[in-house]
Amino acid sequence: VVDEIIDIFLPLGYTVVEGPEVETDKFNFEYLNIPENHPARAMQDTFYITPTLLLRTQTSGLQARAMQANLEKTPVKIICPGKVYRRDDDDATHSHQFMQIETLVVGKNVTMAELKGNLDLVAKKMFGEKREIRLRNSYFPFTEPSVEVDVSCFECGGKGCKLCKGTGWIEILGGGIVNKKVLENCGVDSEKY
Repeated sequence: VVDEIIDIFLPLGYTVVEGPEVETDKFNFEYLNIPENHPARAMQDTFYITPTLLLRTQTSGLQARAMQANLEKTPVKIICPGKVYRRDDDDATHSHQFMQIETLVVGKNVTMAELKGNLDLVAKKMFGEKREIRLRNSYFPFTEPSVEVDVSCFECGGKGCKLCKGTGWIEILGGGIVNKKVLENCGVDSEKY
């Protein structure tokens, strides 16, 4: 599945970025607008190794690393696949370790319409050409605006069934436009990009 998703993004000009699973607090949280005592940290239920080292809870730290490593501050278009870790009780829909794939686009005039177009393409390639997506308002400290993305149920075609809990939709991911504070934390001019 990871390879299938990467294969969708490579022709769109994305570069694959990988990095450490043992991450610093700064890259996993602080650079991403999640300071100490921020409520979003409680949602992550982190495996700390030391007070400043942890098993990454998200691959977003790779985005911060890529932005900081981009010394020329040129546009960035990356996909970041990798294992992430969270304290969670394992059951049918939760695991303490799982794969996450994030993308990042930093450039001039990047819009929600471009994001939605990419997400629609992914949904159709992964779940079938008849699939539709919908964006729902949400909150993530590292994006503004933030959205949850649902795909029309591939089992019932959106009519409602046991798989989609009668709604016709299945939540597949969260996303949004990079928060200006995150850009600034990573040395990117938020007025330019």
